[in-house]
Amino acid sequence: MVAGRVVRFDGARGYGFIAPDHGGEDVFLHVNDMLIPEAYVRSGLAVEFEIEDGDRGLKALSVRLAKGPDGSPLTPPMAAPAVAPPAARQVVDGEDPMCDVLTVEEYTADVTELLLRAAPSLTGEQILSIRRELVQFGKSHGWAEG
Repeated sequence: MVAGRVVRFDGARGYGFIAPDHGGEDVFLHVNDMLIPEAYVRSGLAVEFEIEDGDRGLKALSVRLAKGPDGSPLTPPMAAPAVAPPAARQVVDGEDPMCDVLTVEEYTADVTELLLRAAPSLTGEQILSIRRELVQFGKSHGWAEG
């Protein structure tokens, strides 16, 4: 059994990818190999799974929620909360608009969604690497705190 986190999942297409906690290449995730409801699956969800070396690379089998020492799920089994887009900013009296300061979690969620929209072919490892750098950049500019 391998532990990891869902990097992305496209419910319309029924597949996504998991980044194993031990590192290495992302593992393909198909809806038919999940032992949990599809509605639970979202980026960041902690899962446990078996790995099969398929024709096209690594594939996850028997995917289920990862549990902590007390038997409770490491991440709650619910749909991901919707992250509201930033409100439209208006210039008032010729002054530059203030920017919202986001929590690291909000900033990370926004960056992840942006990367998935802009470059859906990125691997989970690439997304995690870019996201780490962008969070540090956001913190250094005061756009994210926490």
